[in-house]
Amino acid sequence: MRKHALIILCLATVNVATLSASGLENVIAPDAEVEKLADGFKFTEGATVNAAGEIFFTDQPNNAIHRWTHEQGVRLYMKPAGRSNGMCFTRDGSLLACADEKMELWKIAPDGSKTVLLNSYRNKPLNGPNDVWSHPEGGCYFTDPFYKRPWWDHTEPPQRTQQVYYLPSNSSEPIRVTDELAKPNGIVGTADGRYLFVADIGAGLTWKYVINKDFSLGRKTLFCSMGSDGMTIDRDGRLYLTGKEGVYVFDRKGKSLGVIEIPESWSANVCIGGPDKKTLFVTSRSAVYAVRLQVSGTPQGK
Repeated sequence: MRKHALIILCLATVNVATLSASGLENVIAPDAEVEKLADGFKFTEGATVNAAGEIFFTDQPNNAIHRWTHEQGVRLYMKPAGRSNGMCFTRDGSLLACADEKMELWKIAPDGSKTVLLNSYRNKPLNGPNDVWSHPEGGCYFTDPFYKRPWWDHTEPPQRTQQVYYLPSNSSEPIRVTDELAKPNGIVGTADGRYLFVADIGAGLTWKYVINKDFSLGRKTLFCSMGSDGMTIDRDGRLYLTGKEGVYVFDRKGKSLGVIEIPESWSANVCIGGPDKKTLFVTSRSAVYAVRLQVSGTPQGK
């Protein structure tokens, strides 16, 4: 696949300005515009940011991971990439990738070398790790829904249920931490490691869990009556969900603040990064978009 040059195109100024008046005035930067950074992909996913504010995202059908920097735009980072989907950075600067070509979870070191962290639960293959969040004290949580992929030979889910798992540090055996979800997809936690948000896209709901000291999940409360493909959180606790219209923003109590409209039929994932950590990046089918914010994201990587 060719490397993609940086393409800037202002597309949706009216949408952002209109929605700012209905609840996003403290979120969207004044006079912000939706910008297309790059296109020509098949399906972009997995948006995540490192400590330097650089953005990494996947193009799963093309089996590639791409990297965006302010200076150089979008460049190919890794190909092949295990059909990676959702990703996140750990505090030591490694990149976790849900490589569902073989239903695996990878750890990619800063030098590009990779380690397969896991590929099974109780001696059976996983359904297909989809999205992942690294806990600040170590270990990670990931969702394991079943979406039949064209590169698989099997047609039925290997696991009897679609749930969330926790993988402790230095372990290859995940722990199933939910048992009641329909089809979890997007996942993110708070910077202090106290709470985990899980979007159950199969039920059309997003839940908030207390993370216990042993990393099991405690009290569960409904955050909002909407599922999501991917999600991120800002420093003030607002949650950003994705779907048909673009990015749906909720305050820390689950109240809807409005929608940042993206001119695509589906927005898959989202993160907040850039040099000053105040740009919202959105992966939406064949393109990647950016919107300037007044608020910053939570720290990732070192």
